[in-house]
Amino acid sequence: MFEKIIEPRVSETDGAGHINNTTIPIWFESGRDDIFRLFTPDLSFSNWRCVILKMNVEYVSQIFYGRPVIVQTWIARIGNSSFEVYEEIKQDGVVCAKGTSTYVNFNFETQKSEPIPEGIKRVLSEHMYEEVL
Repeated sequence: MFEKIIEPRVSETDGAGHINNTTIPIWFESGRDDIFRLFTPDLSFSNWRCVILKMNVEYVSQIFYGRPVIVQTWIARIGNSSFEVYEEIKQDGVVCAKGTSTYVNFNFETQKSEPIPEGIKRVLSEHMYEEVL
């Protein structure tokens, strides 16, 4: 599992007093930074490899300003050229949001997907989510 701590900002809080629903996909993406580094170690957009195909978010509980959140990211599936992540955002030990995203290893020069290198597959497999989604 990959893990990242995020401190909610005032600007992410909406009129209802909780973190706005549009913030959650951004936090999930931030939790994928270590995965992005596997495909593009220098994080250079001129060498970028990960293209998102699909995203699903389930809002489970409210998240509030002033208390840190933990983004936990697992690998749910590894295919030939694509992979799926499963993510949870927790605050005070409670799952507040969960979701999945599908990415493809994409070559922007050829405009085609490419197989995920075996070394990257090996590292991704060390972070597999064990429960059935």
